[in-house]
Amino acid sequence: MPKLETYKKQAKLLVRWHREGNFSIGGRIRQLERYRTLSDHEALALKFPLTEAQEIIALEAGCANWAELKANTEAAPPTSEQPETQDTPVASAKPVLYVADVDASAKFYRDQLGFRIDFVHGNPPFYGSVSRDGATLHLKHVDEPVFAAGAVEREGLIMAFVNTPKVRELYTEYLAADAQIVQKLTKQAWGGTDFIVRDPDGNAIAFVG
Repeated sequence: MPKLETYKKQAKLLVRWHREGNFSIGGRIRQLERYRTLSDHEALALKFPLTEAQEIIALEAGCANWAELKANTEAAPPTSEQPETQDTPVASAKPVLYVADVDASAKFYRDQLGFRIDFVHGNPPFYGSVSRDGATLHLKHVDEPVFAAGAVEREGLIMAFVNTPKVRELYTEYLAADAQIVQKLTKQAWGGTDFIVRDPDGNAIAFVG
């Protein structure tokens, strides 16, 4: 278990991010039951003292409150510098896409790209998940664009890579579905074949074979 000082630093970092207007902490603030229905913009407009940041850190550590986290940390035996689980394999990664309307975005991935809606959380929805076979994409509501205007197109930013064993068949499927394909099926110099679809929020998703 990390030292208490580590948790203190994490709480102070949350306060700093809130002060700087970082929209990424909205979902973490909504972990507190009293703030569950707030939008990212409303969460950033809150007064956010260190005690509330500590409460969030405690919840994320599996404790009911900061006092319990402090007690558990102080009672935990010292750990070595190298964790015993450092070679434990991870299971999967789930890209998070920033969208203006989680419900509408989830329906787009279902109706046009053939994904299944796993869940849509909140009223109004602020987080969701869609999946197709082994690929999962998470959808997070934001009130304002995350990237500067034109940056996505100018830098050619890719928000997620989806591996598929039948990339040509999938390309044909999406052509028939009239998806917005911004890069046609292309044989790349590194050996793979891919194409890129853009969703209604401008997120570019590369499907790679």
